[in-house]
Amino acid sequence: MKIGIIGSGIVSRVLGTAFLKEGYEVTLGTRNTSKEEVVKWKQENPKGITGSFKDAAIFGDIIVLSVSGKAATEALQLAGIENLSGKTVIDTTNPIAAAPPVNGVLQYFTTYNESLMETLQASAPAAKFVKAFNSIGNVFMYKPDFGGIKPTMFICGNDTDAKKKVTTILSAFGFETEDMGTVEAARAIEPLCMLWCIPGLTSNQWSHAFKLLKK
Repeated sequence: MKIGIIGSGIVSRVLGTAFLKEGYEVTLGTRNTSKEEVVKWKQENPKGITGSFKDAAIFGDIIVLSVSGKAATEALQLAGIENLSGKTVIDTTNPIAAAPPVNGVLQYFTTYNESLMETLQASAPAAKFVKAFNSIGNVFMYKPDFGGIKPTMFICGNDTDAKKKVTTILSAFGFETEDMGTVEAARAIEPLCMLWCIPGLTSNQWSHAFKLLKK
């Protein structure tokens, strides 16, 4: 299975390395292949490929969208909407505004009755978006160690088969997956990033994850 990653920030690089460790082929898409962090990632992951957003979109059987929320729509356009058609797109983005946090609470450019994922899905209707990896820090995105307790990853999306594929990936990465339904559920999942970040922004505590308990 081939993974095309749109984005080359820390989340993209962490996930790219994780997919390589799991035996996937990976192309890391970036605006600048000579960027220092990208060159270093390639040196540390010689089996990985680097290229443009479009290269990554064409390459991947599964796509990972991992850019800042404000750049997400443009990134899809640069990747080529037609290159995403029929493909599972793991959406890791959050609609974080440029304004600073208020008492540790991130500001979003969406409202409670909309989500960034809905906007992205509408912009690429033939792609199969699945929200994941947006509510945990990058150091815990692969094989997180919480004393033997698997953290919960909340996902949503309109395509059942795409969510099954993402669930398989999440299981291999060390998560328990909770499917919260269709794309509209991103209105609740995206703000989990706000909640996750509050202890970090107010007390510099970043070593935590969410767990859904069931009776």
